[in-house]
Amino acid sequence: MHYTILDCYTDEASGLGVPPYLGTYPRYWYGKLRKEGHTVSYLTIDDLRLWKWYNNIKKEPSEKEKTNILVYNLTKNKAEEVLGRTDTLLVNLGVHVPGKYLTALPGTLREAVPLIRDLPMKKILTGPAVFGTQLEGGKLFEQVDLSIFDDIQRCDFLFEEVNTLAEESAAILDEIPNKRVIEIETGRGCNVGKCSFCTEPIKSSFINRQKEAVVKEVEAFYRHGARYFRLGKQADFYVSDRPIELLKEIRERCPGIEVLHIDNVNPNSVVKPGGEEITKAIVEYCTEGNVAAFGVESFDPVVVKANLLNTMPAIALKAIRIINQYGAERGKSGLPKFLPGINIIFGLLGETKETHKLNMATFQQIIDERLLLRRINIRQVAVLPNTYLEQHGGIKFLRKNKKYYWKWRNDIRQQVDFPLLQLLVPKGTVITNVFTEMYDGKTTFCRQMGTYPLVIGVHGRLPLQQKIAIRVTSHMLRSIVGEMVKS
Repeated sequence: MHYTILDCYTDEASGLGVPPYLGTYPRYWYGKLRKEGHTVSYLTIDDLRLWKWYNNIKKEPSEKEKTNILVYNLTKNKAEEVLGRTDTLLVNLGVHVPGKYLTALPGTLREAVPLIRDLPMKKILTGPAVFGTQLEGGKLFEQVDLSIFDDIQRCDFLFEEVNTLAEESAAILDEIPNKRVIEIETGRGCNVGKCSFCTEPIKSSFINRQKEAVVKEVEAFYRHGARYFRLGKQADFYVSDRPIELLKEIRERCPGIEVLHIDNVNPNSVVKPGGEEITKAIVEYCTEGNVAAFGVESFDPVVVKANLLNTMPAIALKAIRIINQYGAERGKSGLPKFLPGINIIFGLLGETKETHKLNMATFQQIIDERLLLRRINIRQVAVLPNTYLEQHGGIKFLRKNKKYYWKWRNDIRQQVDFPLLQLLVPKGTVITNVFTEMYDGKTTFCRQMGTYPLVIGVHGRLPLQQKIAIRVTSHMLRSIVGEMVKS
């Protein structure tokens, strides 16, 4: 039997599968099917777009054009050829926390369904879309006729099975020509599991993956050439199985790793006994540019309580101070070793004008204390089915306050992001291990590999997919401008 996995990319509260990240879902399916003796191919939505929309012709952008990110992440396969011999098509799709992506655009149900409708094979929908999907914040989930699918499968692989698939799963890299950050799953569900908008408690009860299994999966992908890893598919890295030993063993067994980062962190875990020891271990064993993504969502206690959020403002501030204490030192690549990142969501239950005032006051306190944040993610909530938010208000507050969101967002960008970015990477800072990614006219946009990398604009059209060093020359609101440093 010939199976083909069509990766439309995924973005969830717990994990990222949008290039340059390679998510867990397509890897698990790839390993499982190969282990069962099937022939398996891997395609991206970019491969399908190239065939269906562009007649398999990839046009290079002129000096006035942008790089076309719709067909940026091609595999080594030709969609028309692979699908012509496919018996079953597995469509991996689903966005729960919409974002902005530099060199990829996730496929939606509205896009994917028409593209595959006429393909003469069995079709299965899998991935986070099983629980709802929406590429744009501030909207309800996509409602699309799914009758073209013969089956819908949740991708509920038990860890006992996942732990046997690492070697077979890692072979997926043979079909991908460009570098990828391998998103490694260390746990499922949430040990708190209450936030009104979140689907993690719906998808799974809280369970940790054993340390030894995580290390072995990293080793398998390392043997297949992967050098960039994020221990990111979990709600809180600090409650992973023996996190200090985990990091130490990965560095000992895979000494050539170029990037080792984490992702989500509950601020409460940072301030609890043992939290500082984990923080120090992350600084010691991970690579610089690392970010603890704090799901604060709001600094308004009323909103925190109404949405059952994990963290009160005082706890978040204490956690920010602790991580700055140990992680603010600048590493050899030019960025601090380990910093907090803050998530803010508009449209939650109980949101008022006072919410924005409290958010701004807290950010001002962070600036006044000269604490560093790597980034502030701001989005309008996506209301997904069966969440507490959908059942207790839905889009009521989104509608009520939508007219304020642009101003609120701009206030944070102008008054908070900009001065923090100037502190983070002052003019003259040299940043190394920067990859040239895409063009926008005569500007080349670049970034490092890893968690929430800075976007860097360099004047002129440099060859793409090259590793360079840059010197910071000026700052934009959320990105920087640099010049290439010649060796």
